[in-house]
Amino acid sequence: MASRIASGLLRRRSGATLCLLRSYTQVRNYSSQLSALIPAGSQCSKLTRRRYYMPHASPYQLWSRSFASEDGDKFEAVVPFMGESVTDGTLANFLKKPGDRVEADEPIAQIETDKVTIDVASPESGVIEKFIASEGDTVTPGTKVAIISKSAQPAETHVAPSEEATPKESPAPKVEEKPKVEEKAQKVEPPKTQAPKPTPPKTSPSEPQLPPKERERRVPMPRLRKRIANRLKDSQNTFAMLTTFNEVDMTNLMKLRSDYKDEFVKKHGVKLGLMSCFVKAAVSALQNQPIVNAVIDGDDIIYRDYIDVSVAVGTSKGLVVPVIRDADGMNFADIEKGINNLAKKATEGALSIDDMAGGTFTISNGGVYGSLISTPIINPPQSAILGMHSIVQRPVVVDGSILARPMMYLALTYDHRLIDGREAVFFLRRIKDVVEDPRRLLLDI
Repeated sequence: MASRIASGLLRRRSGATLCLLRSYTQVRNYSSQLSALIPAGSQCSKLTRRRYYMPHASPYQLWSRSFASEDGDKFEAVVPFMGESVTDGTLANFLKKPGDRVEADEPIAQIETDKVTIDVASPESGVIEKFIASEGDTVTPGTKVAIISKSAQPAETHVAPSEEATPKESPAPKVEEKPKVEEKAQKVEPPKTQAPKPTPPKTSPSEPQLPPKERERRVPMPRLRKRIANRLKDSQNTFAMLTTFNEVDMTNLMKLRSDYKDEFVKKHGVKLGLMSCFVKAAVSALQNQPIVNAVIDGDDIIYRDYIDVSVAVGTSKGLVVPVIRDADGMNFADIEKGINNLAKKATEGALSIDDMAGGTFTISNGGVYGSLISTPIINPPQSAILGMHSIVQRPVVVDGSILARPMMYLALTYDHRLIDGREAVFFLRRIKDVVEDPRRLLLDI
């Protein structure tokens, strides 16, 4: 199949290495088939990079990509396909420097998009000759980032001998000359800065004195933070958000975890946490109140017969919400493994677009940071979000006696346009009942 497509494309335009992007979701590179079909010594040996669009707004796009120069020594590292809904990104930082040696598929730069951070990899092993793009540039798929040379030597091999010879002679004069230049500059600068200082007397004593400008820093907002800010504000402007609260006694769940944690790890290879129980409780509540799993779309209500639970994870770059898919078909071990895998990816910045796409309901655990109570914001296009909080020993009345129990506040924020207070309270009550007595999950009561 690949050979037939490659042959047909080659007849249309010789001398091009083509990629077929189908429905904006899958990229299939047929450069190897085309290279095998190109006759030796023909004009097709020189590969070029261009983008071609098929007529009549076809969902197919033809990509012409250059892998090497005419002599086959230099290669270009380009921005990869970033996802179905991502059209551009910002070149956040370079992981290598010009002159560094890199291996094939080794990341050399990072592209920051609205959702994830994507690596730009070296197409071949070699030495980075130069960077074509700069940090902070807005780039699109196919943009050239760097040129890799296979024959060049790493910069370290050239710099090392020169550094060995010069330290004996040059370090002393170099260190002495720099302070002289700096002293001269300092001597000239004070009179220049002292002249334009008639501004302080202009301010009246009654006006508040602002802090000096040199103590402020202005930095560009990362794309992920922009995206988070826009989504949260859109959520606030779109949904009729209302939050209902309840509290749950964690005694039985914590005892269950303590009794079986060792056997659980021995059998499943993962620790038994509290999150898996709350996910199972949320699944049970969503099945009892399917309206909470639905969403408004224009004048229609979309009922979703599947349950994908989004789990909010805080990272150094911002909040990300990866998705545990088909949570209604998972057991405790599957959920724990899924959460651990997604949390590891989030920490390493390795989450993909697919990891965060979709989701029908979100769970946010602010308790890991010590939050006692909060009102979480709905994650569009969902209709509700559950907020977990810290576990605190509090006095409660149990069978007429006052006892100290580990208690947690739960908060459910929901879209009041779709979900009535009755369904929201029943939903949160179901979570409370399951967490306080996990045996209900076994008996389905």
